Amino acid sequence: MTPGENSPVRTALVSSPKGFAQALWLAAAMTVLWGCGAGGFDGKIYHGGETSFRVGPIPESWRGLEVDGDDALAVRDPVTETLITVSARCNRDGDDVPLEALTKHLFIQFTERQVQSEKRFQLDGREALRTELTAKLDGVARRFRVVVLKKDGCVYDISEIATAKATPNSERVFDEVVAGFSTVKR
Repeated sequence: MTPGENSPVRTALVSSPKGFAQALWLAAAMTVLWGCGAGGFDGKIYHGGETSFRVGPIPESWRGLEVDGDDALAVRDPVTETLITVSARCNRDGDDVPLEALTKHLFIQFTERQVQSEKRFQLDGREALRTELTAKLDGVARRFRVVVLKKDGCVYDISEIATAKATPNSERVFDEVVAGFSTVKR
């Protein structure tokens, strides 16, 4: 298995990188109720197959999305169509892979990738990497913000996929989700 073959966001949506890209757009159209899928989410803590984690506040107007995989949470703002995912991949090959490589692998199927910023910071007691970039999928440009963190044998991806409708308020939600992130002992 290659380092990013089942990277956390891809594991949350589909098993192949090409399918990941297609599933991002499909997931945005599949709004469902909270708690659907393999894991459970009570609005603060997500319990999945291999991990549990807490996230910062998500507005009630945002809707949960059904995703494949046991360790993934996805929410969407129906007004701005902004999508936020938090996913984990545990006990696989991510421990020896640098945060930069894990981030780049998330966008392997995208073209015209332009990194606006990249910053290391502390999150849940570990070093994390926050990357902001634009990229195209099938010629459609999107803005992304991604935080990658490794902790206790798991790789966590927190991602925002913004459309042209994104507002400062939808951007604030992502920042709050990240700020409130922490792993939860099972």
